[in-house]
Amino acid sequence: MNKLELGMSKQQVTEILGSNYTIAEKKIENGVQVEVLSYRDFYKDDEFYMFIFKNNTLERWHRELALKQEVVKEIVKDK
Repeated sequence: MNKLELGMSKQQVTEILGSNYTIAEKKIENGVQVEVLSYRDFYKDDEFYMFIFKNNTLERWHRELALKQEVVKEIVKDK
């Protein structure tokens, strides 16, 4: 992450971080192409890094924590 700089192209970022990402969002907003790439942190399974590109240029990035959901099973007894 410390090799990344704002203003880098998508190609430069993916050359540093690799191609193991998910396209989380892609749209055109006011004539500007916006693409959000999501990278999962390999050391902490519940962390994702989101990279926001506008017109193929890195504008910002941030970390998100995945919500852990607990599955609750309920046993229903016949009356």
